[in-house]
Amino acid sequence: MFSYRHGFHAGNHADLLKHMVLLQILKYQSEKPAAYWFIDLHAGAGLYDLTGAWAQKRGEFEEGIGAIWDATDAPPMVAEYLEVIHALNPDGKLQVYPGSPWIALQACRDADRLRLFEMHPSEVHVLRQNIDQLGSRSARQVAVYESDGFAGLRAHVPPPTRRAVVLIDPSYEDKKDYRRVLDTIRDALVRFATGCYVVWYPQVQRRESHELARSLERLGVADWLHVSLTVRKPPEDGLGLHGSGMFIINPPWTLRKSLAATMPWLADRLAQDDRAGWRMTSAAK
Repeated sequence: MFSYRHGFHAGNHADLLKHMVLLQILKYQSEKPAAYWFIDLHAGAGLYDLTGAWAQKRGEFEEGIGAIWDATDAPPMVAEYLEVIHALNPDGKLQVYPGSPWIALQACRDADRLRLFEMHPSEVHVLRQNIDQLGSRSARQVAVYESDGFAGLRAHVPPPTRRAVVLIDPSYEDKKDYRRVLDTIRDALVRFATGCYVVWYPQVQRRESHELARSLERLGVADWLHVSLTVRKPPEDGLGLHGSGMFIINPPWTLRKSLAATMPWLADRLAQDDRAGWRMTSAAK
């Protein structure tokens, strides 16, 4: 269903939704003086070359970041995200796309810490190379683990700061990932109930995908936000991604309003047919 190597999919419509939401959450965390940790359970390579063979093979970024790259009417949430992408492409040509570790590095302050997990040996090697470009800052602020993020989270929550954003976005190639997401969230909430947990999931024609958000809603958490973006009707062959969703536990109180102002614009710009649209539900304290 998917290629594990994220370079094939970097900058597509699912990345746009995930990274815009993540950036808003991290910016909100940075408004408070106390330091926080960003814990990424499936970090990938950190940076992706959109001119390379992997990205060019499918060209998914063209219907994602490519569709809004030159937008002049973007709502604030999109405009802030585009500032990060443009900063990585200062000559005005879309060539490099940041993964979630790089999005976090742009939002985090010197006192904040990043804990990045990646199991794929080639991906983690490139991630370390990319992080090393930052020199002394990376040595002080970032730790990279070539290990299973689902299992590794147990040793990192609660963090010493008692503030953290945990991103959970496996490839879901293995349908067991859906169950592992739920089990990991349940365990983490027992250890660290006040953490902000950010779950990305794909919209694909698989029963587990449809049930994941409902299962997260039934965890009994008092405060959650669920937003989804659909860009086209499900393909007839049952293969491929027609949208994605984000489920956030303990979201910033500002996020719902920002999404309400953003999602109609985003769904319109990324629509591939008349089945495109968006949904948002929440349960507040």
